[in-house]
Amino acid sequence: MTIPDSITTFLKSELNISIKALKSVSGGSINQSAKISTERGDLFLKWNRSAPNDFFEKEAAGLQLLRSASSGLRVPEVVAEHRADAERPGFLLMEYIAPGSGGDSIRFGEELAVLHGNRAEKFGLEQDNYIGSLPQSNTYREHWLSFFAEMRIEPQLKMAVDSGKLSSTAQKGWVGLLKRLDTIIPECKPSLLHGDLWSGNYMFDNNGRAVLIDPAVYYGHPEMDLSFTKMFGGFDASFYDGYRSAAPLEPDFEDRVPVYNLYPLLVHVNLFGGHYSDQCRRFLMKF
Repeated sequence: MTIPDSITTFLKSELNISIKALKSVSGGSINQSAKISTERGDLFLKWNRSAPNDFFEKEAAGLQLLRSASSGLRVPEVVAEHRADAERPGFLLMEYIAPGSGGDSIRFGEELAVLHGNRAEKFGLEQDNYIGSLPQSNTYREHWLSFFAEMRIEPQLKMAVDSGKLSSTAQKGWVGLLKRLDTIIPECKPSLLHGDLWSGNYMFDNNGRAVLIDPAVYYGHPEMDLSFTKMFGGFDASFYDGYRSAAPLEPDFEDRVPVYNLYPLLVHVNLFGGHYSDQCRRFLMKF
């Protein structure tokens, strides 16, 4: 692996950071990334030649918002971020946190509940951001159902239909579901969410503390984060025990999980198509 010269030059000239050694590490399916050894210690660098120019700026803002929440959850400290421009790819530099071999799932659940205790007046965020590589609309709404429909499902559904990954039949299914949403999903106060909380976006450090990475933050319904954790099999059962001990769930939460997860499912339809499109189609046909 080679870090672009334009980035190493910027780190040296603007931040006085010299890379002594590097090791390729996983940065997900979108970015290139490396653990770099510097005079400031080990840092984590990721970059992308084709991402939108504000991609890492928005990620950095999300990390900083999560850090400010004082939940107990560990969030990497941002050292620097830079928009993509004609000279260099966009990049994000942050503290490197070594993954541990295990962790305290009960504490993780408790601390996520504390994170969700950070409230706002409206649903959304002062700026749009990204989920994966896709744009995520965060225009404020007074009510959760309006935000969920207008800022989460409908932009992704339109994208999927416009690209041919879903047919107009899917839109008809959504219309049917939309008419029933107020009987399925309870209202709530806007809570700070990670926004993309699947198993690949957290880890435990060497002290067993949960570490959140790759956020897609906004203020929404806490059940969105919890449903996201079940998207690919679910977290450890003790995680949910820890969460419930700090913030009891509304009745019938499990019945609502597939509805909430229509959002990440549509994201996967737009990113990958294939069986995700079939899965989405089968779900919407129920309505």
